Amino acid sequence: MLLSAAATSSAFAQKASSETAAVKQTVTSFFDGMRRGDSTMVRRTLAPGVVFHGIGGKPGQPSTLETESINGFLKAVGTPHPEIWDERVQFERVLIDANLASVWAPYEFYLGSKFSHCGYDSFQLVKLADGWKIAHIIDTRRKEKCK
Repeated sequence: MLLSAAATSSAFAQKASSETAAVKQTVTSFFDGMRRGDSTMVRRTLAPGVVFHGIGGKPGQPSTLETESINGFLKAVGTPHPEIWDERVQFERVLIDANLASVWAPYEFYLGSKFSHCGYDSFQLVKLADGWKIAHIIDTRRKEKCK
């Protein structure tokens, strides 16, 4: 009985580890596509109906919740620009339950080699027939108090 429970626990841990790796790979592919200016690569990471939000506002003013256009974002990614858009994320936390995953990731954003801003990305992913897809992204953006 104890041996069977240990084997089940080990199999679960391996499955959880592979699912975590797959979730991270989806997020990594999103940013790799952004760096390459490849909107098709970015689009492949997105679920139908994906929503992008940004939390903005000016210092000393109340925060605002901004909804970003997915098509506008993809067009901007795919339009040649002089500097590489380089968002460097760290996977601080990945939580998974069945077909839902949540990723909490501090980031620093660079235009080429020049620091632009930092904050946290929060991704909600869903596991569909073709793998993990990003359903929602919300982020904070600031220029101060970066890691």
